[in-house]
Amino acid sequence: MIKEFKDFIAKGNVMDMAVGIIIGAAFTAIVTSLVGDLINPIISLFMGGIDFASQYTLLGEGEFASMAAAEEAGAAVFAWGRFIMAIINFIIIAFVVFLLVKAVNKFKKSEEPAPEPAPAGPTQEELLADILKALKK
Repeated sequence: MIKEFKDFIAKGNVMDMAVGIIIGAAFTAIVTSLVGDLINPIISLFMGGIDFASQYTLLGEGEFASMAAAEEAGAAVFAWGRFIMAIINFIIIAFVVFLLVKAVNKFKKSEEPAPEPAPAGPTQEELLADILKALKK
């Protein structure tokens, strides 16, 4: 069983997948920083200083100065601001992945040799002439 596991791990697809997961995790950190450090402040500027990441609705009793204080106290919060930021993260990641896949497909297409054109068949007139010859026989 250990030999089978070694063979499985040594396969190219598994190693490619592992590299993809590691790069994806690093990429997620970059996108999270992009959204939190660059896009969020711009949105906040246009929304009158509102920071979406800290927006929440308290589900229950009590008053808290911040969402962190409410969560620390064990209060139920509806963190809709974090959800909006997660959607923005997803859209950015999906768009970048789309661009990467598009670039890879374009690169693969440019490497492929152009298909040879199909041999030209007889024209309609040539076919009719052949049929006429066959009928005359």
